[in-house]
Amino acid sequence: MRLAYSSNAYTRTDLESALRSIAGLGFSAAEILCDHPHLYPGRTPDARIDHLATLLETLELGVSNLNANTANQYFRPLPPENVFEPSLSSADPARRNWRIRYSIEAIRIAARLGAPCISVTSGLPGSGGTPARGMDLFTESLKPVCEAAARHGVRVGIEYEPGLLVERAGEVLETIERVGSPELGVNLDIGHSWLNREPPAETVELLQGRTWNLHLEDIAGHKHYHLVPGEGELPFDRYLAALRTTGYDGFLTVELYTCSDRPEAAGRAARDYLEPLLRP
Repeated sequence: MRLAYSSNAYTRTDLESALRSIAGLGFSAAEILCDHPHLYPGRTPDARIDHLATLLETLELGVSNLNANTANQYFRPLPPENVFEPSLSSADPARRNWRIRYSIEAIRIAARLGAPCISVTSGLPGSGGTPARGMDLFTESLKPVCEAAARHGVRVGIEYEPGLLVERAGEVLETIERVGSPELGVNLDIGHSWLNREPPAETVELLQGRTWNLHLEDIAGHKHYHLVPGEGELPFDRYLAALRTTGYDGFLTVELYTCSDRPEAAGRAARDYLEPLLRP
C-alpha cells in the first residue's frame, strides 16, 4: 500500500503547483481533482494533458485516481459548497447526459495520465425525483460509463457518502450487481464508512476485490468534517489490518479538502502520522 495525496487540498493554487508540492512532500502519487480549479474534463486541451503527463513523469509521481465526484464548475457562479449536480441520477436528461459525457472524458484523461481509476458519486437522494427512480437512473447512466472504462483500461469507483443516494457499502454492492461490469467498484472513503458506523474489518472484507482506491481522513465526534489523520478518533489500525488481511495493494489517498489554507502542513502531518502505521 502506498500513500497518495489529493489535489483537492490545493484549491487555492493551480494543478501544476499542487503536483510539485505533493511530490516534494514525499507522496508516491497524487489524486487529481476533476473540477475547479484543477482539471476539468471537456475543457482541458490535449496539449495540457500531455504537459501534465510529462510533469508527472519528471516528478516521478503516480496518479492514484481522477476525482470526478463533483462538477461545480458547471455552474456560474460557482456554488459555495459541493452540490453533486449535474449527477448521474438526475431526473433532467440534459444534466444526466452531460454528466455521462463528463465522466467518459475523465476516463479518457485518466488513461492518458496513467491513472488506474476515476471516482464518481450517485448524487443526492432526490436527484431523480425519488430514491427508487434515482437508483434506476444511476444504474443506467453507469452502463455507458463502464463501457468506456473497459475500452480505455480504466476502472470506475463509486464513492458512497452519508446523505447521498448511495450512502452505504451494501448499496454500492447492489449497484455493482445491477450494472454488471467488472470495471465498476468502490472508491472507499473510510471516514464515510466510519460515519455510517460500519464495522471496519467487515466492511473492508465485504468490498474486497472491488476497492480501487481509498480516501483517508480523520473524523471526530462522528461529524462529517475531514481532519488530518491523527487529529480525530478514526481507528486507522483496524482498517489497515483489515486491508492487509484482504490483500489490498492499491493507494491510500489522503483527502483533506478542508485544509486548503494549509495544504503542505496538513499533508506533511498526515504523512508523518500514517507512514509508521504502514511499516511491517
